Amino acid sequence: MVGMGWLGVSAKLRWGGAWLAACAIWPAAAQADGTLDRIKETGEIRLAYRTDASPFSYELDGKPSGYSVNLCLEVAKRLKEELNLAQLAASFVKVTAESRFDAIVEGQADLLCEATTATLSRREKVDFSIYTFVSGASLVIRPGGPTSVDTLAGHKIGVLGGTTTLQALDETLRENAITADVIVVKTHDEGFEQLEKGDITAYFGDRTILEDRLRRIPSGTELLLADNYLTIQPYALAMPIDHEFRLAVDRSLSHLFRTGGLIKVVRQSFDPNAKPSDLIKMLSRVSGLPD
Repeated sequence: MVGMGWLGVSAKLRWGGAWLAACAIWPAAAQADGTLDRIKETGEIRLAYRTDASPFSYELDGKPSGYSVNLCLEVAKRLKEELNLAQLAASFVKVTAESRFDAIVEGQADLLCEATTATLSRREKVDFSIYTFVSGASLVIRPGGPTSVDTLAGHKIGVLGGTTTLQALDETLRENAITADVIVVKTHDEGFEQLEKGDITAYFGDRTILEDRLRRIPSGTELLLADNYLTIQPYALAMPIDHEFRLAVDRSLSHLFRTGGLIKVVRQSFDPNAKPSDLIKMLSRVSGLPD
């Protein structure tokens, strides 16, 4: 009887543990795998964007625009067809470099449509689509400013907070035992303003964004763009950790890329004088995953 009693208690404990584990898992699964269901129920997809990440994400005449925003709108068109919806409205959520991932994690937005570098540490709290762009960090300088890693010592260098470029700058300085004064700014506008006033001698940021800003600065500026990339960064669309939704987004992007849509969006989104690089053309082929 003692043995029977022990077996009975053990079985109850095992069953109870399994039941508790299931209770713990079910709510999480419902939360994680509900993005497509919510989109179907509401007929709405929520797209997060920034105003200061041109040409990837910005406002034009008060409306969200840019390469990443346009990619997200293409994804929305594809999802509308895939989910067999009569209508799918795209609503926009304005975020900053510091608040963007919180908007995804806290359920305020479904896709992050801006200059987002996919990293392993970020994958701990959000998921990423297939790669949508490849860029890297470089320097905008005043005349006589540093043009390479070796010449950063002793300079005041501006960089946008909450970005991988800040992490890359810190790591570069540490790995090369370089002492420099890193000035963290809240917006690219602030960084360029400090550079033009001479408060900093260089501004470290995404090269594509830096190029776009320099094209829009009135002629006669003394600011210069360093020749080389100091880092290489793969961009992707961030989203909630949700397998079914990520797969649907990747299918949409892959179909778009396989049919030449990435190059079309590049030409639609960037300066008319800008041409897709060989790297972007290759990305269009590589990221267009087969069904």
